[in-house]
Amino acid sequence: MKTSFKVLFLLFLTIFSTKSFSQKMVEYYEPVKNDSLRVGIGENDFLPFIQKGYTLMLPENKEIKGVLIFLEDSKYDKKNRSSRQMYTQASEKDFAVLSVSSEIPLDFYFSKSSMISTHKLIREVFDGHNLPNDNIFFLGASLVGHRAMRYIKFIKESDFEFQLKIKGIVTCNFTMDFTRKWYQHKRDIRINRIDLWEPKFINYLLETYLGGTPKTNPENYHNFSSYSYFDEKNENVKIYKDYAVRAYIEPAIKYKLTKQLRTLYENNSTDIVGFLAELKLAGNENTELIVLQPEDNPSPKKNTQSTWDSMNKGELMDWIQKQTEK
Repeated sequence: MKTSFKVLFLLFLTIFSTKSFSQKMVEYYEPVKNDSLRVGIGENDFLPFIQKGYTLMLPENKEIKGVLIFLEDSKYDKKNRSSRQMYTQASEKDFAVLSVSSEIPLDFYFSKSSMISTHKLIREVFDGHNLPNDNIFFLGASLVGHRAMRYIKFIKESDFEFQLKIKGIVTCNFTMDFTRKWYQHKRDIRINRIDLWEPKFINYLLETYLGGTPKTNPENYHNFSSYSYFDEKNENVKIYKDYAVRAYIEPAIKYKLTKQLRTLYENNSTDIVGFLAELKLAGNENTELIVLQPEDNPSPKKNTQSTWDSMNKGELMDWIQKQTEK
């Protein structure tokens, strides 16, 4: 019995050692500014600034083949909540993982200063840690994904000397059409069946930074959206036509109907499917749609973060590696 136990124990150690990967973590965040940002019309509608900085995971003692980038919030996304779920899978494939945060709480990247700050941080990390500017992938759910789309658009339309060689984008259940989003929140406020903090917060920001509503200033909403059903031109889609794009959606139609009384139009899935359709029209044949089914996500809550949490990260990393071989 003792001999059998020792054999099994050694076998366990062997299997475990072959599946564990050494990682080096580098973290830099600046002190928080003693300031806040107005996010509504109420006297207490302010959010404090957050820490600007980054977290970098490096696969130790390996030649790095590429970098996964998440534009995460250092506080409200609980610092690297999504990116750290990819650490093991990325290490297996010799990829680094970088998470970058601006100082703006729940930053929608309305401001060029946020995107410039992010760009400078990314360049500092690439220069300081000799990261290869090759096989770059942006990933994210919710605002993390939206920021990626905004950052890519900003950089491609700018003349910065340093330009990332982006290979692909992984989009996960986030808003692309802010005209639709504004109308969704107007309906939420009108029927008053859910917590209205988010609808009021987002519509306040949209109306403030985009100079009105989709009715009074539609072009600003079209320009801010990666894709919009209401935009006949959809010029922004062309920005992403040369990248590999994998999109994850979880419509959760029954959940949204039961819990939130939301319709098919109040669903991020409509944006992402429309975006993929327009990408194909623009000539991008390297797109893929993954639809998560109810059995894929055991979480009792259905939101953007739970969609990301339930994704098969190993299979996603296999897809990313395949893109590098094309």
